[in-house]
Amino acid sequence: MQRLSFNNNGINLSYLDSGGNGQVLIALHAHWLEAQTFVPLASALSPKWRVIALDQRGHGYSDHAKTYTRNDYLSDLEAFFKHLGIESPVVLLGNSLGGVNSYHFAARHPSLVRAIIVEDIGVEIVSDVSFSLAWKGMFRTKEELEQKIGERFLPYLKDSIRNTNDGWKLAFDPQEMLESNNLVTEVNHWKDWLASNCPALLIRGEDSRVTTQEHMEEMAHLRPNTHLNTLKGGHVVHIDNPTDFTKILKEFLGSI
Repeated sequence: MQRLSFNNNGINLSYLDSGGNGQVLIALHAHWLEAQTFVPLASALSPKWRVIALDQRGHGYSDHAKTYTRNDYLSDLEAFFKHLGIESPVVLLGNSLGGVNSYHFAARHPSLVRAIIVEDIGVEIVSDVSFSLAWKGMFRTKEELEQKIGERFLPYLKDSIRNTNDGWKLAFDPQEMLESNNLVTEVNHWKDWLASNCPALLIRGEDSRVTTQEHMEEMAHLRPNTHLNTLKGGHVVHIDNPTDFTKILKEFLGSI
């Protein structure tokens, strides 16, 4: 995938583009992750689908920002669509934070969104990530940083580890991500979830600590044209169970 960038209100935003003439799928990662997490999926969907994955503000190779409101994230997406010259509706795939931003964007811009795929996030969200503040700062060695992250989260954060002249650090600032996460959890998102009616696929990891089966079933029941699939895995199903995740995606994409 080719790494490219654009600017929105003084913030440089980086993204990966698989290229080609396939149908467009824009992928949005979770808090702490980055566009790189969707590279295997892009390969699996090629050449029928052109996957374009954004490093959302404060993540990956995009600039850090002063604020991380919903309007900020959606403004970045609006600028992204303009930069790409997208006029026909596309599919939006979002994991966690990316899922929230996807269904909010679909609510505001229904003519631009052909379908949404929401990976393991609800509309009434309870998630305390204050423990991640221990990851903040510079570490003398990569091993020290990995030990601080711990075995549970390290498989998901390997792409976010950076080697600098001063030591090892994470691409994101844990304090900024805590503030961003608090803005996700402090309100419920029912209004925006129910505001669009394009085809929607909900994917839940059966071992997720962020969602419940009951809540995701309620989301699917109350929104027309919505289907729920529960797969083995946790909160980041596309990493935990890439085979089944890709299979379900292909079936859904083939139906729209």
